[in-house]
Amino acid sequence: MPTLGLIHNSPMLAPVFNEIAARVMPDVRLLHFVDESTIKNTIAAGHLQKATMRQVIRLVGSSFDAGCDAAMITCSSIGRAVEMAAELHDQPVLRVDRPMAEKAVATGRRIGVLATLPTTLKPTAELIARIAREQGKEIEIVENVCAGAFDAVMAGDGATHDRIVGEALTQAMKDVDVIVLAQASMARVLATLPDGAVAAPVYSSPELGMVHARDVLRGLAR
Repeated sequence: MPTLGLIHNSPMLAPVFNEIAARVMPDVRLLHFVDESTIKNTIAAGHLQKATMRQVIRLVGSSFDAGCDAAMITCSSIGRAVEMAAELHDQPVLRVDRPMAEKAVATGRRIGVLATLPTTLKPTAELIARIAREQGKEIEIVENVCAGAFDAVMAGDGATHDRIVGEALTQAMKDVDVIVLAQASMARVLATLPDGAVAAPVYSSPELGMVHARDVLRGLAR
């Protein structure tokens, strides 16, 4: 049975990915690796530090030592470290947010990026801009940080987080062609909004990332 290693910065993400896996890759075994230091130290420093990059690379190595066929990092804040880890391993090392960014660039010119942390917003916007350059497309990125939402969810107040993100989706992102959710934890908010509340298509990383990981694993099995 193929095995996918998922590297998280919060234990809250494991159930999200388990649910998606049960639907899109029931024949794949998941192993979760959780290290909260990767996001907490990045937030404290205000940027991705070299020590955190080394820790991400160690986590990727641990996933392969544990028997994983591919590793996927589920946090956008540490994207640069993912790409470094990919250079060091023959097995696939995946960014959960790249399929989402590619789909956003393919969908519209004016792209809204919504995040609950500046440290996640910047690397997500940079990834979208880089993909647009690679494809020779001109885009405009509209950035928005949902102030207070991250602190609320870390304090266990999911309802406040969802309300703040929901307001940003329906009000701050009115004039964009497509909306990208920079954090995996934001995806659940869509289900709480009434039909038609958000005019633009909204893409989040967990579902698209897992579908891509499934396709990568199938390619390895051939």
